[in-house]
Amino acid sequence: MSFELRRIAVDPGGERAYDAAEWADAVVGVERGEIVLESVEGTCWAFGPGSVLWLAGLPLRALVNRGAERAVLAAVVRTGP
Repeated sequence: MSFELRRIAVDPGGERAYDAAEWADAVVGVERGEIVLESVEGTCWAFGPGSVLWLAGLPLRALVNRGAERAVLAAVVRTGP
């Protein structure tokens, strides 16, 4: 089985639109900063460094950085059988 590591950064005050396909089969860790998951209904959950997330198939609108520093996520994704 093969894996790929992807790092995703969200600048302070920025957001990244949620795309379910981007997170399929990925285990995601918050490496730096704080990321807020915003649902399509407006509910929010905040996660800081060391948090481990599964973002596949969730009813999210965006990943938001409300902090003063860049938030960095590390996503480990399967790439082969």
